[in-house]
Amino acid sequence: MGIPAGVEKHSVSIPAATSEGVRARVGSRGFSAYVAGAVARQLERDALDDALARMEAEHGVVDEDEVAAIMGRLAG
Repeated sequence: MGIPAGVEKHSVSIPAATSEGVRARVGSRGFSAYVAGAVARQLERDALDDALARMEAEHGVVDEDEVAAIMGRLAG
């Protein structure tokens, strides 16, 4: 069975304990999908960090007290 279209095969080095943790969670057949999902989530976080940095550069630092007040209103 070949690699599906649109998929690239890569060789990466991962600490043994991390690999063991992944295999314990998903088994050996789900390893690649698990790692691909983790990388995709990290890319989303990186994009969010970039957007937040652009917003902060344009509008200034977020007022944490104001954020806490808004979160309090949303929760209650």
